[in-house]
Amino acid sequence: MIPLSYNIRSLKVRRRNTIASAAGLALVVFVFASVLMLARGIERTLGRSGETDVAVLLRKGSDAELSSGIDSTQQGIVAAATEIRRDSSGTPEAIGEVVVVLAQPLRSLPDQFSNVTVRGVPDTAFRFRQQAKIVEGRAAQPGTDEAIIGRAIRGRFVGMDLGETFELRKNRPVKVVGIFSASGSAYESEVWADIDAVRGAFGRHGGLSSMRVRLQGPEKFDAFRAKIESDRQLGLEVMRETVYYSKQSEGLTMFITAMGMMIAVLFSTGAMIGATITMYATVANRRREIGTLLALGFSRFSVMTSFLTESVLLALVGGGTGALLALGMSFVKFSTLNMRTWSEITVSFEPTPGIILGSLCFAAVMGVLGGILPALRASRLSPAIAMRE
Repeated sequence: MIPLSYNIRSLKVRRRNTIASAAGLALVVFVFASVLMLARGIERTLGRSGETDVAVLLRKGSDAELSSGIDSTQQGIVAAATEIRRDSSGTPEAIGEVVVVLAQPLRSLPDQFSNVTVRGVPDTAFRFRQQAKIVEGRAAQPGTDEAIIGRAIRGRFVGMDLGETFELRKNRPVKVVGIFSASGSAYESEVWADIDAVRGAFGRHGGLSSMRVRLQGPEKFDAFRAKIESDRQLGLEVMRETVYYSKQSEGLTMFITAMGMMIAVLFSTGAMIGATITMYATVANRRREIGTLLALGFSRFSVMTSFLTESVLLALVGGGTGALLALGMSFVKFSTLNMRTWSEITVSFEPTPGIILGSLCFAAVMGVLGGILPALRASRLSPAIAMRE
């Protein structure tokens, strides 16, 4: 077999062509890896919102809190279930909330609006969601027109920063008194206000969007669901909170991935054509070298393998560069619209070893596809004719 050092030396000697081809391949891998990282980021952001021992209750037939409606009188019936965990005082760990979407002008573009989720919460919201913490300011006082906002949307919308005021409805101002974090979950893209204030502003008196209960353990879920869903008078559907948020991410993840893959395929086609042209030019410029290798006794298969290896090496150099650049996207925050709730969420690009390895494999495949034809051509040259040129 022809030594690998021969191919490495060849790439170094033809530095300009190597850099140009590698740059094109790096761009493709950068796009490919970034799309996968963004899709993973959406899944992780929504996935962090769910806990395995928490069940979400919606009205039957609803696929999101926004479209669900529950009579608040049902909360006491649900909370009586024996599968629900009690705190030290014997109170069931169950909460009901109201979720609405508010169209709010963007701070950077006041003439443009985007949707933000407003969650009406009871005073037990922080005890129930222990991952939520006030990071600046203070918690909103129950029964007042005060609100707290997730740190992911802080300052993104007009009136949504510490000490500022925005309107839930016309003439219903709400003052922002705190900023909270929630372990990077989707809650950080929400506004939390007193449940009665939200009900009053949106005419939802006596109603809930959803209920959440903390079970005595994940293994209690099936029994709890069977008990609640068998009661036709309740008309409620029960799902694990982790499953609920997984479904919330499906549409957006599929859309981002599909669009990104289309772009990556178009870019990769161009990159492979460029690599093929580069390798054809390399074969044309090295005909005498190829003839010498064949005359020295190297087989045609060895020559083909050598040129194919060179193409793959070139692709891996570009792919490694693109993957390295994509890692920098982990510091970028990206705002997008959740297709289930039609509200904005802020997500980050989430790199994983699998995505990086998959990107390098994708680059290697491009190298094979782009180099196979030039490699075959190199192996079919006549030694005698090639050495006379």
